[in-house]
Amino acid sequence: MLQVDNVTKSFGGVNAVSGVSLALGAGEMRAIIGPNGCGKTTLFNLITGYHIPDHGRITFENIEITGLPLHQVARRGIVRKFQVPSVFPNLTVRENLLAAGALDVSALLRQMLLHEDATKPASALAHGKKQWLELAMTVATRPKLLLLDEPAAGMTQAERAATVELLNALRRDHNMAIMLIEHDMKFVDAMDCNISVMNMGNIIATGTYEELKANPRVHEAYLGGAYA
Repeated sequence: MLQVDNVTKSFGGVNAVSGVSLALGAGEMRAIIGPNGCGKTTLFNLITGYHIPDHGRITFENIEITGLPLHQVARRGIVRKFQVPSVFPNLTVRENLLAAGALDVSALLRQMLLHEDATKPASALAHGKKQWLELAMTVATRPKLLLLDEPAAGMTQAERAATVELLNALRRDHNMAIMLIEHDMKFVDAMDCNISVMNMGNIIATGTYEELKANPRVHEAYLGGAYA
C-alpha cells in the first residue's frame, strides 16, 4: 500500500531523514520508535505532504504522491492524528463526529467507547476520551492509512490498554493500515506489531519487540535509555 523509497530531507546542514525506505501493506500496523530528533515526525511530514523530499519517492496504492499538497494526500486516504487532541470543544461528542462526516454516528460512538458521552460537550471529556474522540473523527473520514503521533500520550494505564484494543479493532473491522510514533514502550509491546527504529535520520532496524530488545545496536541507540 505505502512505499517509501530512499527518501531524504535536510534542513540547513541537518539531515532529518537520510535515505529512509519502508513498505506498509493494507491492514498492517507499524510502530516507529527512536530518540527525540531522530526523524520520526519529519518522516510523517514527508508522507503526508507537509514537507517535500529532497530526494526519493513515495507511492501509495501504486501511485506516486511525492510532493503532493496535504489535501490531495488526504483525499487519497492518508489521514494523520497529532499528539495533542484537536476537537471542537463547544460541540457535543456526537456533533464532533457529524462535523467530521461520520455516516453511522451511533456505531462509531460504540466502537470508540464514547456512547455514554454522546451528548457531552467535548470540553468536558477527560484527556484520554478526547484522544479517542479525535481518533473517531479521523476514522469518520474513512482513511486507508492512519498516521498517529503518540496516541497513548497522557493516558492512564487503563486508557492505554483500551486504546490497544481500539486500534486493533480498527484494523480488523476497516482493513485500515496504521503507522504510529510512540515513546511508551509498554504500549508498543502491547500492540504486537512490527517496529522500525530510527536514529539520526536512518532506520537502523525493523522487527518484533523481542527481536529489537535483543539487538545491541537498537539497545544502544534507544531501548537502553527507555529502560534505564
